[in-house]
Amino acid sequence: MTHVLDPDALTAGTPPRREPPTPYADVTRSESAFRAFLHGLPGVDQVGASSRVTMLGTRSIKTTAKAWAIDTAISMVDLTTLEGADTPGKVRSLAAKARRPDPTDPGCPPVAAVCVYGDLAGIAKEALAGTGINVAAVATAFPSGRASLAVKLADVRDAVANGADEIDMVIDRGAFLSGRYLDVFDEIVAVKEACGDAHLKVILETGELVTLDAVRRASWLAMLAGGDFIKTSTGKISPAATLPVCLVMMEAVRDFRAATGRQVGVKPAGGIRTTKDAIKHLVLVNETAGPDWLTPDWFRIGASSLLNDLLLQRQKLRTGHYSGPDHVSVD
Repeated sequence: MTHVLDPDALTAGTPPRREPPTPYADVTRSESAFRAFLHGLPGVDQVGASSRVTMLGTRSIKTTAKAWAIDTAISMVDLTTLEGADTPGKVRSLAAKARRPDPTDPGCPPVAAVCVYGDLAGIAKEALAGTGINVAAVATAFPSGRASLAVKLADVRDAVANGADEIDMVIDRGAFLSGRYLDVFDEIVAVKEACGDAHLKVILETGELVTLDAVRRASWLAMLAGGDFIKTSTGKISPAATLPVCLVMMEAVRDFRAATGRQVGVKPAGGIRTTKDAIKHLVLVNETAGPDWLTPDWFRIGASSLLNDLLLQRQKLRTGHYSGPDHVSVD
C-alpha cells in the first residue's frame, strides 16, 4: 500500500496519514481544514428526518414481498454474542444456528456473519469452515474504545490472526466530541492498515454523538479514513440504531459514492428486535440509497434476538400459523 508522507503529521510525531479518496485529498492536511469540511456538510433537519422515517414506516409489505423481505433480512444478520460469559460452546451453538437458522426448512438462508470477541474468532472460524459465513470480531477496546493505539492495534491483529474476516472497531468518541477529528481519522487509518485483508466496520456509537449533524460528520470521517462499513452502535449504549440515525447514515453513503465512486456499507446494530423493525430498515435503505445496498455485502443488521422473530414470522407465512415458542432456539 502506498503512503503519502504528511510533513505536518511527521512534525507532530504522529504516523503519516493515508490520503483519502479524491476529490477530498486536501481536507485532512490540517485540523482546521478538516473541521471546516466536516462542519460544512449540509445540516440535518431533525424534524424532517423524523417525519421521513415515520412516513416510510407506514409502508405495507405483505405476501410475496414480505417473504422476500424476511429472507433478505435473515441473510443480512450479523448473529452476535458479546458477553463476558461467552464460551467456546456458546459460539459453536451460535455458528450452528447461523448455518441453518431453521433446521426444519433447508430453504431458509444462512446469516451473513457471526460476530464475537476476537479471542473467540478462531472457534467461530472453525465452526463455520466452508459455509461462506463470515466471522466478525469486535476490537479496539470494545465497547469503550479507551486504550492506547498500540493496544488497539494489537487487539485488531490478534483477531485477524484468529481468523476474523471482518473487524468491528469503535471510534474514540471523546476525541470526536472534543473536535480532534484528525486523531480519530488517523486511528481509523491505522486500524484499517492492521486489518490486512479483513473488512473494517467503523462503529460510531451514535447514542453518544447526540445530534444527527454529528452522525453525518462522523460518517464522512469514517468513510474518508477508509472504513468499508459504518456501523451505528456497540449495542451497549441507548439509544442505538434508531431509524433517523440510519437515514442520515444511508444518505451519507449514497452521497459519498456519488462524490468518490466508492461504495460503503451500513450496519445498524442494537435495538432491532422484531421483523417489523427489520422491514422498516429495508424500506429505508431502498428509498434512501437504492437497491444497490439491499445485499449482505452492503447492508448488515447486528442482532441477537431478531433472528428468532424473523424465523417465527417466516414460519407463519409458510404454514398460516405461528409455531410454539420451542420452534426457535434460545440464545
